[in-house]
Amino acid sequence: MAHGHEQHGHAHYGPKTLPSNLDAPAIVRAWRTRLLIVGALFALLSLAFIFTHEGRNHILRAYLMAYMTCFGFAGGSLAMLMLQYVSGGKWGLLLRRPLEAMTRTLGLVALMLVPILFFMKHLYQWALYPTTEATAQALAAHAINAEQALTANAKRAMLSPVPVVVQSVIIFGILILLATLLNRWSLQRDSDPARGTQASFDRWRVRFENLSGIGIFIYVVLLTDGAIIWIKSLDVTWYSSIWGLQFLVGQGYAVLALCILSVILLSRFEPMKTLLRTTEQHDLGKFIFAFVMLNIYLTFAEFLIIWSGNVPDEIPWYLNRIHGGWWYVCTADFIFHWVVPFTLLLSRDLKRNKTKMIWLTCWMLFARCLDMFWLIEPNFKDAAANLHIHDNIGILAYITVPVTVFCLWGAYYLTQLMARPLVNVNDPHLEEILEPEHAH
Repeated sequence: MAHGHEQHGHAHYGPKTLPSNLDAPAIVRAWRTRLLIVGALFALLSLAFIFTHEGRNHILRAYLMAYMTCFGFAGGSLAMLMLQYVSGGKWGLLLRRPLEAMTRTLGLVALMLVPILFFMKHLYQWALYPTTEATAQALAAHAINAEQALTANAKRAMLSPVPVVVQSVIIFGILILLATLLNRWSLQRDSDPARGTQASFDRWRVRFENLSGIGIFIYVVLLTDGAIIWIKSLDVTWYSSIWGLQFLVGQGYAVLALCILSVILLSRFEPMKTLLRTTEQHDLGKFIFAFVMLNIYLTFAEFLIIWSGNVPDEIPWYLNRIHGGWWYVCTADFIFHWVVPFTLLLSRDLKRNKTKMIWLTCWMLFARCLDMFWLIEPNFKDAAANLHIHDNIGILAYITVPVTVFCLWGAYYLTQLMARPLVNVNDPHLEEILEPEHAH
């Protein structure tokens, strides 16, 4: 390969040196401006759907989809950051600043939850009928069926407005605390007077490992709770023992895609240009490939268990997602979300090609949004009819609203990315990653 000969020819020059300026390049500010402009335009388009049939409901559902995707970026980056501290590895040096920047958006994501909690009765049955008496009246009026009534009453301690608000506050309180500590220690480690010494490396490694080890467990518990109250409870009768794990792997899928996209785009400029070698990019490609395979395994395993069990209480969740035109969305989700990334990431050359990895990571981010749409919209009674755009143009809010929210979140993410140097200078892998790359 051409780059291999180039690396081999320059190997004798010795280790590379970091540039004097480690801040994010000026182009990041321009990216942020573009996102804000696009977000403003799509926000205006979204407002137009208020006056369409069921437009307000679609806007709220689309907002929930966008919110859960942004929560996946913010929360998933925290889990990925803690995983890196526990496992170590050179990939952490490349992704740490983007991951830290994403974790610092948790405050914004917490604020973004407010509209969902305020309008919860338009999304969740348990919020529309928050008491046993209200549920009984809805059952008598045939607004819900007996199974929904019984299940809602059984889950009342967890799924009712006040407990959900309390759980949400606890979730974000703990996650923001973990993110704050990790971000604060990261700066303190770089300013350590003894930085660059083995004693400094070991001291900070132990501190990060001690917090991250228990932090990962805490995050999995909190994520499972959040996935239940914000998404799974859209269908109050749905049960899934691996729902939290599925969301965790899905978050890793999306976070890695966004991190790799960020790093490759930043590698066009210093200081990331000096840091990102083809070897590390290849490793990141293999890492995200592992998440693609794990995502496929968990999703198919759940489907296979439910299909083989053929239990009437479980199969309606899947039937709602393959009938009424949803089979086409299901097929597209399978192809976009899993088949295409899995097939392409088998290629060694693709994982080492920056342009192709940019396109692939963008594709994976889009596929993650499509998967979230498939998870959310079929929970509502009118879902089958909604796919007929000529009768229900409001469904297009699933495009305009997420773009608006993603642009807002992305602009804040870039703001946080510009707030710190892009390189951790007190990292034991820094010297290794600056070594010249040899052809292989």
